[in-house]
Amino acid sequence: MAPPDPLPTYVYKIVPEAPPSPLPAEYPLSELDQKDGFVHLSTATQIPTTADLFFAAAPRLWVLKIRFSSVAAKFPGLTTWEVPGCPHLYGNFGAADVEGAPREFVRDADGGARSWKEAIREQDGGWLIF
Repeated sequence: MAPPDPLPTYVYKIVPEAPPSPLPAEYPLSELDQKDGFVHLSTATQIPTTADLFFAAAPRLWVLKIRFSSVAAKFPGLTTWEVPGCPHLYGNFGAADVEGAPREFVRDADGGARSWKEAIREQDGGWLIF
């Protein structure tokens, strides 16, 4: 699939546990990323759907904001856009690529079972760049 035009300023990595602090120079790959041979990333628009599909059982998650130009320059030609437009990085990222602190989102803070789409919309406050 062709990359979006224009390219996003940021891509995001969703993780189900608090990221290490400080972030390491090379982020530890998830089992899925290791198995598939690439880092699964999302655009801001994809975050709620990705969270609902792959993190449905998680009561909280963290999102790392990665400057796309940083990883694209570090790994030229190794970022692909797969149907339906999901960015895949055939390399890795680390602290130098992450903008600011990881953002924690809580789905069931009120004891309800709302979707990630609802929870992220309520808690985002403009942090995700669409």
